[in-house]
Amino acid sequence: MAEVLFYALSALAILFALGVVLAKSPMLSVINLLGTFFCLSVVYLLAGFQFLAAAQVLVYAGAILVLFLFVIMLLNLGDFTAAAESGPGLLHSNASKVGVAIAVAIGLALLIASSQGVLGGEVPKSPEEGIDDMTLLAAELFGRYSLPFEAISVLLLATMVAVVVLAKRQRKAAAGGAPR
Repeated sequence: MAEVLFYALSALAILFALGVVLAKSPMLSVINLLGTFFCLSVVYLLAGFQFLAAAQVLVYAGAILVLFLFVIMLLNLGDFTAAAESGPGLLHSNASKVGVAIAVAIGLALLIASSQGVLGGEVPKSPEEGIDDMTLLAAELFGRYSLPFEAISVLLLATMVAVVVLAKRQRKAAAGGAPR
């Protein structure tokens, strides 16, 4: 069952990743990216990495996606009217396609699992703490990798400040004011 779910979620993550690249609206790309992040977090859970799955949801689906939405809204790229004018019901048709793909993937996974007799069998037990050991992870992150971790956080902060400065400068120039 876990193997079937792995393949179904992997295929769904690839479909969502294609949706990120092929979407015409940045907002639809972000929604597809959210689907990709959740599929990957479930794959991490299937592999026994509970902390990595929680970090995937909290850090990427929470913080990074909010940062992307902030930049899209700041640059005024999240205009749904252009997408709605190009094709009626574009958002709803994409959402329905994704919903159908999820339903088909889950249905196939359940069908294959029931035909192999996996659903009624014993579930293998994993250790209570999971496979990933938090003490080793913390020792590596705050020991050997503390400097690169802090460098990445400073780089992300500098990037956010640069985006805000560029967005404000472009708006002042468009409004007729002299850019500073």
